[in-house]
Amino acid sequence: MKVYFSHGKESGPWGRKFTSLARVAKKHGFSVDSIDYTDTRDPELRVERLVELLKRADDDFVLLGSSMGGYVSLVASERVNAKGVFLLAPALFMPGYKAQSYRHKSPVEIVHGWSDDVVPPENSIKFAQQNDCSLHLISGDHRLNSSLAEVEALFAQFLVATTARVKAQAD
Repeated sequence: MKVYFSHGKESGPWGRKFTSLARVAKKHGFSVDSIDYTDTRDPELRVERLVELLKRADDDFVLLGSSMGGYVSLVASERVNAKGVFLLAPALFMPGYKAQSYRHKSPVEIVHGWSDDVVPPENSIKFAQQNDCSLHLISGDHRLNSSLAEVEALFAQFLVATTARVKAQAD
């Protein structure tokens, strides 16, 4: 299986957070790819880029997105067959973003910092309530760097659960 990472609006494809989570993914037998969106700040163009890439994917995959990349991953997941979606402080229900309601076919898990002053934690709470998905509200701000060890542990649990679910479905 493969992890596709979508970074946030003002970050890059191989920042500290993803580099750390890529190590976790590789440890659990996943290959990783980080999509470079630095040429556009338009979330809808990013969604289209990710969907086009995923339509050509040969292996099962999960989506990992942070901030705007969380929005991109979730919206793209409506059109592809992701085995799971892991979101970090996703930019959901944000003004100026096209999608303001979300459907998903894949299990979704969210991690959001209580002290986020960029994307209100209430947005993730709203999504989790509407979609009955796992939500981890943890100490930290928008970047979650101060809680990276906890994020790594939650991501590892997500990958283990996803692998088990995919294996069970194949049997």
